[in-house]
Amino acid sequence: QVQLVESGGGLVQAGGSLRLSCAASGRTLSSYAMGWFRQVPGKEREFVASISRTGDRSDYADSVKGRFTISRDNAKNSLYLQMYSLKPEDTAVYYCAGSDWLVGPSAASIHYNYWGQGTQVTVDS
Repeated sequence: QVQLVESGGGLVQAGGSLRLSCAASGRTLSSYAMGWFRQVPGKEREFVASISRTGDRSDYADSVKGRFTISRDNAKNSLYLQMYSLKPEDTAVYYCAGSDWLVGPSAASIHYNYWGQGTQVTVDS
């Protein structure tokens, strides 16, 4: 079992940057493939980025590729999402997710069995 807590969300102007963090406790993060998802009220949860257990492989949604970077520091039991050139359409609640059976990254939310509570990111025009 692992507990995930996101932080770093907030209000930012379009074109700005923000870094989200996900702190894991209860288990070592190295045992989990990790991902970031986001959700707007009334819409389905959307894949953002994912990273393998060791951090050697990553995957990104086309909408964020080139602007967002997912990374992990297993020694710190932390996952990060660095966001640049933010757009109003990036506004959403961002969720950290983990899988104790995946090794590589995955864009499918059903592959993840642990979720954080979410952190709000709002991008102003």
